[in-house]
Amino acid sequence: MKIFAIGDFHGKFPKKLEKEAKKCDLVVSVADYTPFSLKRVFFKHCYKTDVDLWEVVGKRKYKEIILKDLRKGEKVLKKLNNLSVPVITTIGNYDKTQIIDAHDLKKIKGWKWDEQDFFASMIKKYKNIKRFDYKYVKFKDLIFIGGYGGSYPGEVRSKNYKKYKKKLDNLFKKFKKENKNKKLIFVFHNVPYNTKLDKIKDKNAPKVVKGKHYGSKLIRRIINKYQPILGIGGHMHENQGKDKIKKTLIINTGAAFEGKAVVIDFDEEKGRVKKVQFIK
Repeated sequence: MKIFAIGDFHGKFPKKLEKEAKKCDLVVSVADYTPFSLKRVFFKHCYKTDVDLWEVVGKRKYKEIILKDLRKGEKVLKKLNNLSVPVITTIGNYDKTQIIDAHDLKKIKGWKWDEQDFFASMIKKYKNIKRFDYKYVKFKDLIFIGGYGGSYPGEVRSKNYKKYKKKLDNLFKKFKKENKNKKLIFVFHNVPYNTKLDKIKDKNAPKVVKGKHYGSKLIRRIINKYQPILGIGGHMHENQGKDKIKKTLIINTGAAFEGKAVVIDFDEEKGRVKKVQFIK
C-alpha cells in the first residue's frame, strides 16, 4: 500500500503534490489547512499572555482576516476532496477547532463568534475526506488512530490532557490485537516530544522558544506505551524527516506549502514500512 502523508498546507496545495497524491492508495493528512496571517501579531502581543488577538487588532479587522484565511484553507480541502483517492485527516492548531488537549482554559472572555468550531462545519461538506482525530478509521487491513497534540508540549496534569489521553488509551486498547500484529498506524498533528523532529530551528522563531523541543508530551507518552509500528505527524515545518522511538518509526511530513510531503510504501501483510520517500 502506498500512503501519501501530507500536512501544514497553510492555504496552498502545490500541483506537484496533487499529482503525487493521485498515484497513491490513501492520503493521510495531518492538517493545518489555513494560513495564520496574524502570526507575527500573535507572538508579539499575545503569546504566553491573557490577551486575545481580536483585542489587539479589533473585532472587525480580526473577523475579516480570519474569514479570508478560512476561505484559503477551504480551497485546499476542495482540492483534496477532488482527488481520485480517499483522504483521512486529523486537525491542526490553525484550523479553528475547539479541541484543546494540552492545557485547560484559564478564562473565557466570551466573544461567541471566535469560539465557533469553524473546521467542523467546513469539513462536513467534503464526503471524500474523513476526519478522525480521537477516533479511528479502517482502511483495507489497517487501523488508523487519530490524535492532535496541541501546538506545544502540554500540561500533563491538566484536565484536558487527561481527558484526551484517556480517549487515546481506549482506542489503543480496543485495537490491541491489530497493534500487536503491526497493522495499526498512529496519526497526529504535532510530533512527539523530545525527538529529532520537534526542535525549533527556524531562524524567525521567537527567542523564547528557539532551540527548544516543542513536540507533544501527550503523543510521546502514547507512543512510549503502545509502540505502534508507524506514527505520522507534522507541525514543525523545518524538521521533515524520520526518527524512531523504540519500535515506532516517526515521520514528519514537512510543510505542503513548501512543496513537501512523504510517500510511505507500507507492506500490509508483514506490517512493516518498506520505503519512505521524502518529497522536497
